[in-house]
Amino acid sequence: MNDSSPKVFVVDDDPAVLKGLSRVLRSTGLGVATFSSPREFLEQYDPREPGCLVLDVAMPGLSGLELQAALTVKGSAIPIIFLSGRGDIPMSVQAMKGGAMDFLTKPLHDEDLLKAVHAALKKDRIGRERRAELDDIQERLETLTPREREVLTHVVSGQLNKQIANDLGTVEKTIKVHRARVMEKMKVNSVAELVRLTERLGKIRMME
Repeated sequence: MNDSSPKVFVVDDDPAVLKGLSRVLRSTGLGVATFSSPREFLEQYDPREPGCLVLDVAMPGLSGLELQAALTVKGSAIPIIFLSGRGDIPMSVQAMKGGAMDFLTKPLHDEDLLKAVHAALKKDRIGRERRAELDDIQERLETLTPREREVLTHVVSGQLNKQIANDLGTVEKTIKVHRARVMEKMKVNSVAELVRLTERLGKIRMME
């Protein structure tokens, strides 16, 4: 299970449901992987693989809600669309509180399923882009020395070299050297870019 194109993972203990959902999804060109139990899915799922999960809520053994909880513990952010044959309101509330994208009742309308799946795939794509951007900025930050990090903090707060030197107990010439290294390591050409980069890092973290 390692493909760069997004995939819809379908977990249901009813073979007929798996076949029907797979047919509908594949008819629109979507990649699909089916599983007859949550445990089977957990054994094979690679969190690095983009996609979404269409999950039956009530199954023998490990339930859909328990799978949702297990994925949360593992740190997986895969969007989940729950399916229920009973339309159980308490279960749907629990699923949504757990971060589920949607809760659909069987029998499904193809349009409802496809709409929910496309929304979930979009959410997954945006989430992965944010995390990739965050990882890139973090990698740049990790190349800075402790002193360079201090200088970065002062620079983005709008302080001049002379002020930073005074605060850090050093000379302005030394701050200029640190500042140049910070700009180079963070891959920016201006203080404005540096400020935008650090602000972006904060916004992404708040959205996670």
